[in-house]
Parts: sequence; C-alpha cells; structure tokens
Amino acid sequence: MNRKKLIVNYKNLSPELIALVRMKYPSGYQNHVVKITKPNNECFYAITLDTDEANYLIKVNVKIDTKSNDDDEEKDFFSDSDNIGTDSDSFPDDIEDDSLDDD
Repeated sequence: MNRKKLIVNYKNLSPELIALVRMKYPSGYQNHVVKITKPNNECFYAITLDTDEANYLIKVNVKIDTKSNDDDEEKDFFSDSDNIGTDSDSFPDDIEDDSLDDD
C-alpha cells in the first residue's frame, strides 16, 4: 500500500496527529529537526511522522541564535591594544631559572 507524502505545518495538525507526535518524541523533538532545502534554495525545518495512511513532514518553527558567544568572550579576553609583548615588558632579574641548573 502506497502512503501519501504530506507536508503540514505543526499549527495545522489535528489533535490526533499532535498526540502521535508527542508519543514519538516524548522528550521533545529539538534533537530530531531536519533542515529541508526547497528547489528555489529557500529552506524550512521539519520533523517526520509516519502513520498507516501517510508519511508526514511537519514544519516546525525553529529559533536560530545568530549571536556568537565567542565574539563576546574574545572581546573580554584580548586587549584592544597591540602592546602585548613589547620591549617595555620586564621580568625580575633576581629570580633564577631552576630548569637551567638541571643540565
């Protein structure tokens, strides 16, 4: 028996299909979302659901975090100046390097 292949938005699902989605993804579907690219290069995100009558591709809303936390961390970690490691750096002369004595 050939099943229908349907693309449906999550907010348009019947209560019966929502119950099936909850049974299939009891811990949530966040780790099961796939990115679908249409022929015109637009994309959407969806989850799958198979029933006896149809194979569903269910469109879901996905919030994408576009802000990179790495940028903020680097800004705090690195100095804005290029004066790191310049000639003005000095080390105390009275400290001996023990690693040189081991030879």
